[in-house]
Amino acid sequence: MRIAIIPARGGSKRIPRKNIREFAGKPIIAWPIGAALESGLFDKVIVSTDDDEITQFSRSIGATVPFVRPSKLADDFADTKSVVQHAISEIGLERDFASQICCIYPTAVFLTVDLLIEGLTKLDSSAASFTFAMTNLDPVVFRSFTKSGDGRVKMLFPENCSVRSQDLPGIFCDAAQFYWGKVGSWQSDKPIIGADSIGIFIDSSRVQDIDTEKQWLSAEVKFINQIKE
Repeated sequence: MRIAIIPARGGSKRIPRKNIREFAGKPIIAWPIGAALESGLFDKVIVSTDDDEITQFSRSIGATVPFVRPSKLADDFADTKSVVQHAISEIGLERDFASQICCIYPTAVFLTVDLLIEGLTKLDSSAASFTFAMTNLDPVVFRSFTKSGDGRVKMLFPENCSVRSQDLPGIFCDAAQFYWGKVGSWQSDKPIIGADSIGIFIDSSRVQDIDTEKQWLSAEVKFINQIKE
């Protein structure tokens, strides 16, 4: 079995009602739900939520909401893996270790069918525990420094002080879009992003954190411009 799980709690302090707020003409969660359904990869596209409005809207566009997420897994401290483990238990897949689960974030507006397929293909063709979306960071971080109270600075990586920027190593980060893994991996102690994980590269032009109003507006402009291309 292959299941998509979209964790979408109702509470959000920095952007109120973020997971149901309109983004480029639709509630933002509609975009990743749409990509998951369009892919045809999943037996079910499940939304894990504690919120009635999110439940009703998700069902109206084709997702299923077969359970209510408990409040202890819907606060600011709930981690992705615990939420997915709860969903696995609720839908009765705890012992179906080979079933594949893709956790998709509700604000993953740049997610595409091709990316979902690539993540699944990598999971199937490797011994990886997880595959996930990643993007590149500016390597100038290797020349970063801290500042003391009197304004004096201290380089975090002094060995790179004289290294040319083009010679700095490439570095990457989580693109916060999707995470593929088998039930057995989700139930294990292995981290989602670790030595047994494979990253699927996404250009930074298709990645945007959406945790502040400024980031929301930037993401919407970027998203709309890409639709027009």
